[in-house]
Amino acid sequence: MDTATGSLHMSLSDVASLAQVQRPVVSMWRRRSSGGPLPFPAAAATANGIELFDADEVTAWLQATGRGNNAEATNDAAVFARLATPAAGAPRDSRQTFDGLTSLLALKVITGHILSRTSTAELLDSADEADPDDVFLYSELEALGTALPGLANFADRLADSAFSAPAAFEKLLAHRFKAGLREQSDTALTDAALKLVSTTALELAATLDRKPLFVDSTPGGSDVMLSIVQQSGESGTVTFLAADHDGGASRFARRRLAVHGADSAPVKVDAKGAFTVSGPAVHVAQYPAPGDPALDTTGILLGIENIVLQMDDSQRAVVIAPARVLCDPLQGEAGNLRAGLLRSGRVRAIVRLQPGLLRAKPREPQALWVLGPSFAEVPIADRWTMVADLSTTPLTLDVSQDLISDAVASMGSRATTRAHSFRFARLVQTRILLASHGSLVGVPPARSTTAARGIETALRIEELVRVLSAGAAEPPALPAVQPAAAGDPLPSATVQELMNTGNLRYVKGVRLEEADLNGRAGSRILGREELLDPHNAQPRFITLLDFAAKYPAGRLTEPGDVVFCTSPRPAAVVDAEGGAVVVFPARILRVDRGDPGGLAPDVVARDINSLNPADKTWRNWRLRRTAEAQRQPLINTLETLQHEQAQARERLKQLEELATLITDGVAGGSLTLTDPITHAVPEEGTA
Repeated sequence: MDTATGSLHMSLSDVASLAQVQRPVVSMWRRRSSGGPLPFPAAAATANGIELFDADEVTAWLQATGRGNNAEATNDAAVFARLATPAAGAPRDSRQTFDGLTSLLALKVITGHILSRTSTAELLDSADEADPDDVFLYSELEALGTALPGLANFADRLADSAFSAPAAFEKLLAHRFKAGLREQSDTALTDAALKLVSTTALELAATLDRKPLFVDSTPGGSDVMLSIVQQSGESGTVTFLAADHDGGASRFARRRLAVHGADSAPVKVDAKGAFTVSGPAVHVAQYPAPGDPALDTTGILLGIENIVLQMDDSQRAVVIAPARVLCDPLQGEAGNLRAGLLRSGRVRAIVRLQPGLLRAKPREPQALWVLGPSFAEVPIADRWTMVADLSTTPLTLDVSQDLISDAVASMGSRATTRAHSFRFARLVQTRILLASHGSLVGVPPARSTTAARGIETALRIEELVRVLSAGAAEPPALPAVQPAAAGDPLPSATVQELMNTGNLRYVKGVRLEEADLNGRAGSRILGREELLDPHNAQPRFITLLDFAAKYPAGRLTEPGDVVFCTSPRPAAVVDAEGGAVVVFPARILRVDRGDPGGLAPDVVARDINSLNPADKTWRNWRLRRTAEAQRQPLINTLETLQHEQAQARERLKQLEELATLITDGVAGGSLTLTDPITHAVPEEGTA
């Protein structure tokens, strides 16, 4: 088929998108109309086993039958279609076609001309004039050869269909997954992540003395820069410096800025990734970038180091990269490299974000670094960094706004930073971050905060003990409490870290057949139902003989085991008695009795029950630990209080039963109530 005609093909999935219906609906239309007066168009071609249909025939059929939910289907067809198989000499791979179309759309914006009315020679002359140094589009158009007129016609039609060339450009990019553009699809962030990074960059720019430059030194990065263009709107033009890397991804990034009319210029980056920018600037970077999607941990940190080395106190930076690089535990060369960046004093904020922000790897969490002034006048031992853990917090509008406010506040001096009311973040001395072997966002809070909280808590405990003792015949025997003496508390640790050190052991739950369970006698069952409602769940049992015979790999709980589940929310109970059967999806965390590592089973259960309902990553759960001198007194005190709670629940059940009996008896006529006053002993002389 001649590409000069601009013939378009569509798959059935494309037809469904155009008609704004579900994919099976199109198959139903095709099947039911096959014997009618207006049958669905026949396939015009086949590519890789997929039937393709002529777009004009499809839109004519939709218009004639009134099918679909898109009244503008004829005008929108080009957005969802693809060029027909090219003739000899035309580009045959989707990447060459994509590069050609995006280059033509950029040329259309630069020249303001209708491309289909321009000859091949005139198109190349215009491209040479628009790109004399061949840095973003000339080579792509020259490589099209005889296919250039057909693609130019398609570019015009695509721009008309999308209402503008920039919108058409983004429509093409939106199909990056389907088009097989791996370097673009592998690094694509969600809209929420892009908006967070770009808005943070704009807010940081607003704090500088004069209008800054926005700099992206990564190879091929353009998503964040475009998001800045969109977020800035008509409030004022922004100027970008894009890296002058060679390669298709960087050329594409420059085309993208050109098609959106952004004011941009190149920044020279040498072979080692070093560059220089003078004056106020806000650096933005996403790692890995489209130009190097396979960049490893060390490569990412070296890229950030190049940003840090050329920064001065008039510059800021926002970096988004995998959490495993920016805040999770790191060892070896990479760990030393990250520690060096922290020592520079320019890492002002570290934020761990939730998974799902990287489209190609929805289970990989991302993290944010915000870089700024180093405060060289502050001694290294006294420097601080803001940390926040949002790994289970969705980036809703209010969350993003408050997080950005916290990040901008981290740019200030110690006095102004302490005056800010942080919602998600807390200040940690940088030396503590450097000494930490775990996650950077999981380090303990400052001691002064802990001491102040200890005083308030001790006063509240004394008040509660006094109130409870006043109405009790036999007050519980509790030890006296007082604020802890000065000293660093035992830091919390993740479940995985505690398993690695042997302080915790993980035991799987057993999958039992429902027919083997009974509600009468045998070994107790602990499953999801018992964990979610431990006081009201109906008891379940399995006979020990049946369990041993049918489930030889199964294990019973031991006293003190913490039984937990993750779905529908994190929940845990402590099996004080032992000898129970744990049914999957419930599982066991067993504290080592010889070396508990500061763990107390009841504290572990409380930590799990207080988690965010959306937090399913149980290996990353942080558990509090207690110094050995306080661990056993804490366990004894909690046992006493649990006994009191059990008695209170039993009394509450008795009161509920009493209320039910009186209500049913009087309402049913089997009981009568008499006023105690009327049955009092008669006074003398009134008998």
